[in-house]
Amino acid sequence: MAKIEQKQVIINEIKDKLSEAQSAVLLDYRGLTVEQDTELRKKLREGNVEYKVYKNTMLNFAIEGTDMEPLKEFLAGPTAIAISYDDPTTGPRILNEVAEKYKALEFKAGVVESRLYDEAGIKKVAKIPPKDQLLSTLLGSFKSPMASFARVINAIAEKQQEGGETATE
Repeated sequence: MAKIEQKQVIINEIKDKLSEAQSAVLLDYRGLTVEQDTELRKKLREGNVEYKVYKNTMLNFAIEGTDMEPLKEFLAGPTAIAISYDDPTTGPRILNEVAEKYKALEFKAGVVESRLYDEAGIKKVAKIPPKDQLLSTLLGSFKSPMASFARVINAIAEKQQEGGETATE
């Protein structure tokens, strides 16, 4: 296989991954030790986040014409990409946790649900709780007023029953 064909295979692989992505974050990983990188990769795997280092030229061709195209301007120097497939905040959250522990890991930028975020923006996205936690909080906030309303209606019904029984006696 010619070198160009081999590169095209890699570009297509990246495109396929990005087409399924909820979010993608670019990082500068220089300065991480092997142990730190291994810990990072393990945490990302547990969160179903793919972490890989590609050549910037490959990423550049792969993101062309996709929702990830705004990331082009951040493709300089050593670049790793973390792709989240399930929850768009999982990758940024795990990466931020590790970046706070190991200062060598630095955010460049990211795209979350088709929106570009710079380094500061990605750090804010990282603070958003997981989708499951947000949904349970939302459902809990719905449940509380409904339960209160049901208790009030029940109390009114009981009071009317008591009032109705004393009037017939």
